[in-house]
Amino acid sequence: MSDISEKDWKSALTSILEELDTQQYSKLLQCLSKIPKSQKTGKSRPKMSQKIIECYGLDESISAINDAIEEIPRRDADVQDLLRPFVTKLSNKPEKENRGKQKCDPVEEDKRPAAGKKRKRDPLEERRPAADQQKSRPPDKERNTHPTWKKSVSDLKSSSELRNTDGIAVKVVQKSGLRTYQTKDQVKKFFFYVAVADKTASMKLMVYGKERYQKIKEEKCYLFRRLIKDDVSVKVTTQSVMSETKSVEVPEELEMEARKLIYPKSPVCSIAEAKSCVDGTKTVVGTVTEIDPIGKVTVQDERKKIKRQNFQLKDDTGSVRICMWRKDTEQSKRLSAGDVVKVTNLKTNKYHESVSLNSTGSTRILEVQSVGIQNVTLQIEGIIKVTERETHLDADINQQLQVFVVASPLLAEAFGLKLDGNLIESLLDEIPLSAEAVIQGNKIKKITAASKM
Repeated sequence: MSDISEKDWKSALTSILEELDTQQYSKLLQCLSKIPKSQKTGKSRPKMSQKIIECYGLDESISAINDAIEEIPRRDADVQDLLRPFVTKLSNKPEKENRGKQKCDPVEEDKRPAAGKKRKRDPLEERRPAADQQKSRPPDKERNTHPTWKKSVSDLKSSSELRNTDGIAVKVVQKSGLRTYQTKDQVKKFFFYVAVADKTASMKLMVYGKERYQKIKEEKCYLFRRLIKDDVSVKVTTQSVMSETKSVEVPEELEMEARKLIYPKSPVCSIAEAKSCVDGTKTVVGTVTEIDPIGKVTVQDERKKIKRQNFQLKDDTGSVRICMWRKDTEQSKRLSAGDVVKVTNLKTNKYHESVSLNSTGSTRILEVQSVGIQNVTLQIEGIIKVTERETHLDADINQQLQVFVVASPLLAEAFGLKLDGNLIESLLDEIPLSAEAVIQGNKIKKITAASKM
């Protein structure tokens, strides 16, 4: 007879379920594939513990819960102190308690046919579906297919040591600049840091080798194996194995957490300082002097074109082009020339002699002072871009050429032109065009042809 009490296990299981938060509880239920989906909702946790035992049986429910708790994972004492005694008792039991008993069961002996005679078939057995005859054999999809070598970031952080076969699949959220160190023989070597995350946690890896700096890209996902863990960090050495893998799901809060691992604080600095220092992220404050339209550009290692918007920022020490990428363009499209803004967590990019500041996933544009509304006289000198919705143009104000944006219908009405596919040609035929306008930054709110006033 089993020395595991079903009553005690049900009480412990109920306590384990009540220790889980909503997300962990939902994940545990997903792991319990023997329970029909319709019976996973609408039940209190004490009732769910009874349902688990009903569907899995006493011994198998302990194994199933142990596997699910590992998958979540919850290795803290609050859960493990409840679960471990039952797992230990289960592991100490013989593989088959009734193996010897089955051989001498008199009932089974009576059912065996005499020598030379065929056993009569039970007519009910003949009608029994094949699937019913194999109930004891779980379907493939119900078996635990989670590979033992695959570890989560949470697993890696809690492990005291790693095996050569252990691996993690992670998203590279941020990469530091390339750094150097010297060996005992005074040989110069290279290393850098990457902030990585998966759905369980985030962490910082130390990566050795200059060649890997070019291979590892931010926003890409990789599988790392043969890592080394010491008291200080987890290291990707020249002996480690790295391969690109499919997309890894990372919650937004963990991605933001990862972005703070390499550069915890983004210091406010002058534009001149930001342009001269490549390493780390920077925060700059300045006045927006010029804004380009949002465009789509081809980037290496990207399958499709991505959004980019550039704007020029100026302070007392100089001026710099700031490039906002992907979803960050949603912030910059609200800017106007003349706005004073603080732009946080930017990375310096040097390309030949050109220096710009690029947005990161944690870049934010904070308005310090919005530009006011002005009445001006301007002269349109050039057309940059025309769509049915808006027109970007070069205009002279007080002998300074600036880029402005105006609604195309408003511009066409001001100069008596048709709003059709030939608007750009019509404007080019008429320029230079003088006008009175109401502007806010680089946006023209109202415009009237000077000749009509």
